[in-house]
Amino acid sequence: MKTTKAYKGLPMEGIIAKWYAKLTLKDLKRHKLMASQLARKIPAGGRVLEIAPGPGYFCIELAKFDNYQITGLDISKSFVEIAQKNAAEAGLKIDFRQGNASDMPFENETFDFMFCQAAFKNFSEPVKAIAEMHRILKPKGVAVIADLRRDASTEDIEQEIKGMGLGRMDEMITRWTFKQMLLKSAHSIANIEFMISRTPFGKGKFEVDGIGFQVWLEK
Repeated sequence: MKTTKAYKGLPMEGIIAKWYAKLTLKDLKRHKLMASQLARKIPAGGRVLEIAPGPGYFCIELAKFDNYQITGLDISKSFVEIAQKNAAEAGLKIDFRQGNASDMPFENETFDFMFCQAAFKNFSEPVKAIAEMHRILKPKGVAVIADLRRDASTEDIEQEIKGMGLGRMDEMITRWTFKQMLLKSAHSIANIEFMISRTPFGKGKFEVDGIGFQVWLEK
C-alpha cells in the first residue's frame, strides 16, 4: 500500500531542527513585524492557528499583542518540543502539537484566523491542506499563506539579496540557494490560484512582494 509523504522538505528533526531554530532566531525582527501587521486583522481573544510554526517564534510574538487562543500545528516532533520550550521560557500559554496540514486534528469551524509562512511549498498535498483550512475556519474567518513564488524574476532575486547586506561570498551562496533549491520547490502564483480554485475558497486575494507572496483566503 502506497503512503503519502506528509512533508517534502528537509526532515526537520533532531540536530537539524535545533540548527534551524538557532539560525532563524537571528530573523526575529521579521516575526515581530509580521505579528504586528497581522494582529490588526485578528479579533480580540480570537482563536488562531499557525500551520508549520517551526520553533514557534511567530506564535510567541503574536501572543504578546492580545489574549489570543493560539495553537501551532507542526509535522515535526522536534519542532513541537522546541516551540513548547520557547513558549514556556517566555511565560506564554500556547498549544503546540504535532499533526499533518492535510488532515488536521480539529473540529469544523474552530479558528478565527490561520497563518502559514515559508512552509506551503513543502506540503505534498497542498490542495488538501487548503481545503482543511477552509473546513476548520469559522464563517468569515481568514487564512493567510505566505511563501516564496517560483515565478520570481532574476531582478527580484538580486534585489532581495542586495537588501540582506551580505558579503560577496555569502551573496553567491544565497543566490545559488534561492535559484537551485528554494524557488525550484516553490509554486508559481498561477499554480496557487489553480489549487485554490479546487477548494471551497474558490479564490484568494494575492499580495506580491519581491520574491514572495501572501494570499488571503476568506471563508
